[in-house]
Amino acid sequence: MLQYTSTPVQEFHHPTIEAAGVRVIIKREDLNHPFISGNKWWKLKYNLAEAKRLNKKILLTFGGAYSNHIYATSAAAHECNFESIGIIRGEEVEPINPTLRFAREQGMKLHFVSREEYRKKNDIVFIQGLREKFGDFYLIPEGGTNEFALKGCAEFGESLLSLSFDHLYLPVGTGGTIAGIIAGLGNACEIVGVSVLKGDFLKKEVDQLLNIYSQGKKNTSSIYGNWSILTSYHHGGYAKVTPELMGFIREMKQQHNLPLDPVYTGKLMWAVMEDVKKGSFRRGSTILVVHTGGLQGATTYQNLYEEIST
Repeated sequence: MLQYTSTPVQEFHHPTIEAAGVRVIIKREDLNHPFISGNKWWKLKYNLAEAKRLNKKILLTFGGAYSNHIYATSAAAHECNFESIGIIRGEEVEPINPTLRFAREQGMKLHFVSREEYRKKNDIVFIQGLREKFGDFYLIPEGGTNEFALKGCAEFGESLLSLSFDHLYLPVGTGGTIAGIIAGLGNACEIVGVSVLKGDFLKKEVDQLLNIYSQGKKNTSSIYGNWSILTSYHHGGYAKVTPELMGFIREMKQQHNLPLDPVYTGKLMWAVMEDVKKGSFRRGSTILVVHTGGLQGATTYQNLYEEIST
């Protein structure tokens, strides 16, 4: 199925980290595939296998105009010889942005719907209408989070057991990646999710996903008890940024050769550095940061931000 490239663990050096007496290492999953990078690879792996098992020829999924998921799914469909359809939130604007242009180049058919229609993405009647229009597709939900995504992310979590660390940090959007990693790691370490959205609803979402993954298993609370979600590092909400965050991302790239995106991994690394400053870790601790990819839209986002800010 999908081709995977083994990824390095990068030692991250910074005066703040050295002063705190801790070690920060970064699992560079952004390097696991040129186009289906980071957690998207793990989320799609078993969805593609299931689509093959069901003998489906078409993948259909949902996303916004700059969606990492749309970008990755189009590339995965192309690599694995599926047709693909992207239901895109909002009106079509020409020329289309680099994310959607790439998806089209991969063969994805883009179908734009109003924001009101898009809210029906989980409605049975709406989905049936899409089947009547596009045929017998395999449905991958927005963001890719379902039981097959959990299986893939749990597999990734298990692979991390070969590393030595005390805390694991990763960004959280839909909750699928962290739920899978929690399931894969069990109680091996403290797992901290950094929410990129406003609000504190994600813990409930992750609990529900863990229940889905754990059906038939006993004592799940003791297995999956050592995790939390930070909700104060969203910088205004999903896809929102601050001048401080954009400056931080530039610093990470220019001074530390660490590429980050403004939506997910920039906020993740900001949270790690802030927690180090606060003295949240005992001296001698090792913090593993999972780089979940999503760099495809970083340059475009940077340009848009600079246009708005000037």
